[in-house]
Amino acid sequence: MSPDSPALPLDAAPDPEWLALVREQVRNLRYGVVQLVVHDGRVTQIERTEKVRLASDRPDRPGR
Repeated sequence: MSPDSPALPLDAAPDPEWLALVREQVRNLRYGVVQLVVHDGRVTQIERTEKVRLASDRPDRPGR
């Protein structure tokens, strides 16, 4: 944003397309990471890494 451009309240500006995509990725993620890649101040890529957690079927052993 340049110093001479007026600031808009966050709720007045329409959401950019990438923001809707990020919300969708986060909403559908149980465990993992969503990363944004930015070039020249613009979001150019959204990366999602999902982890699958398995239930432990045995108690932890002491000393480990």
